[in-house]
Amino acid sequence: MIKLKPAIVTEGRYDKARLANIFDAPIIETGGFGIYKNAAKRELIKTLAHGDGVVIITDPDKAGFRIRNYIKNFCAGGKVWDVYLPDVPGKERRKRVPSGEGLLGAEGLDDAVIIEAFRRAGVGEGEGTAPFTKAFLTGLGLCGGANSAALRASLAARLALPANMNANTLAQVLPRLVTADELRALVAELRG
Repeated sequence: MIKLKPAIVTEGRYDKARLANIFDAPIIETGGFGIYKNAAKRELIKTLAHGDGVVIITDPDKAGFRIRNYIKNFCAGGKVWDVYLPDVPGKERRKRVPSGEGLLGAEGLDDAVIIEAFRRAGVGEGEGTAPFTKAFLTGLGLCGGANSAALRASLAARLALPANMNANTLAQVLPRLVTADELRALVAELRG
């Protein structure tokens, strides 16, 4: 079991149960969009963010991104780590049909995939690295231009990140994964 100082915030009880098998840390589940109506839970998460910090790990779908961004907004000024799960198509065992976007959340992924996502997010390593600037990403064609969304999706797939990450989110995440020179080379390779 991996001991963590920050609390983990995740979407549902099955995600929470899955993460509790890997990490020794406080784990709070949002109840999905229930977090919007639960002031006490929001206050708890905010308090934790301003203490040892919180690690946000949501499903790699649009709903997960909405919940993540909502949490980040009310935790502004606190310590927040974003753990992004890769897009892995599939269906959780307990479900008869896959989720709307057909992607697995934490409950359906192997330990190694989850642990690697935490490692890449730098959980427990301090505040993190400085993000790339939007101008830098624009210069590489990752935002603001023709086909920039497709290029971002290709880059995300190559780096095992969710495909629907926007440029602002990529600017924060990429420095944990690649240097500026490595990113330039990777983009050039993807443009082929």
